[in-house]
Amino acid sequence: MYQNSHILVEGLPVPSYSKERADARKNDSEETRANIIEVATREFSDKGLAGARIDEIADKTNSSKRMIYYYFGGKDELYRAVLERSYANIREREIVENFEALPADEALAAHVAHTFDYHASHPEFIRLVMNENIHRAEHLQHVSGIKDRNQMVIASLQAIIDKGVTAGLFRHDIDPVDLHMSISALCFFNVSNRHTFSTIFSRDIGAPDAMARRREQVVAMILKSVRV
Repeated sequence: MYQNSHILVEGLPVPSYSKERADARKNDSEETRANIIEVATREFSDKGLAGARIDEIADKTNSSKRMIYYYFGGKDELYRAVLERSYANIREREIVENFEALPADEALAAHVAHTFDYHASHPEFIRLVMNENIHRAEHLQHVSGIKDRNQMVIASLQAIIDKGVTAGLFRHDIDPVDLHMSISALCFFNVSNRHTFSTIFSRDIGAPDAMARRREQVVAMILKSVRV
C-alpha cells in the first residue's frame, strides 16, 4: 500500500504534491504575464506601438524575448493585451464603486469625480487611447469582448439616469452614451493636453490646486447638464 503522500490515478501512483507544483507553475506563469503587460504598458504609452521595442520590454521584465513571444505571439498581440487590460482596469474599478446604489445626483457626481481621478492618476491610459486613435482603433477592434465590457459603464449610467428621472431630478431625454462621452471628454483633456495647454497659457493645469478646482468644475458642469 502506498502512503497518504501518494494517490492513484488510472492505477498508477502519483505524488499528491503534483497539484501543488502545477498550481505553483500556474501562479508563476500569471505573474510573469502580468509583469510583461505592466512593463509593456509603460513602453507603449511612452513610445507608441511603432516606437516600442520587444527587446527593451524584455530587458525591463523578469522574462525574455522568447518568453514574450511564447505568451503573446508577437508585438501586435502584446499591444492588444495591453489595451485589453487597460480598458478592463477602469471598468473594474467602476463596478467596485457601485455608483448606482447612491441617490441619482450623488451617484453621478461620484462617477464623474472617479473618472476624473482615474484619468489623472493613470496618464498611461490616456496616452494609449490617444495612440490607438492614431491607428483608427485598428487594434482595439480585435480585442475580444471590448464592446461588451464597455457597455457596463453605459448600463451603470442608464441606471443612474433612470433613478434621476424617477426622482424628478434629471431630464428624461438624456442619452447615456452622450453623457459618457461628455464625462470622458472633460476628464480626458486635463491629462491629454496638460503640457501644451500649460505651456501656452503659463498655467500648470496639473498642479494639485488646479486639479482640485477643475475636478469640482467638471462635476458641476455634468450635473448642470442633466438637471431638469
